[in-house]
Amino acid sequence: MSRRWPVQDAKSKFSELLATAITEGPQIVTKRGVETAALLPIEQWRRLERMTKPDLKELLLAPEARTEQLTPPRRQHRPRKAPAMG
Repeated sequence: MSRRWPVQDAKSKFSELLATAITEGPQIVTKRGVETAALLPIEQWRRLERMTKPDLKELLLAPEARTEQLTPPRRQHRPRKAPAMG
């Protein structure tokens, strides 16, 4: 069960916040009463990251084209100088 931590408590008791996140799961940090951030164990974070990244098969079978994720960014090259003719 996640617990809510006001930002002042999260700052002053960070070690406790971290230990609680590791043992009990995600912890919510609030700023002026508004949920603003969450601290969660790294295993959960990595699992969430894997779930949000599509694999190549999903990209190829998608109904719409998603080539921007398949094509690596191009490097910027400087223009070449023309050889001197003489």
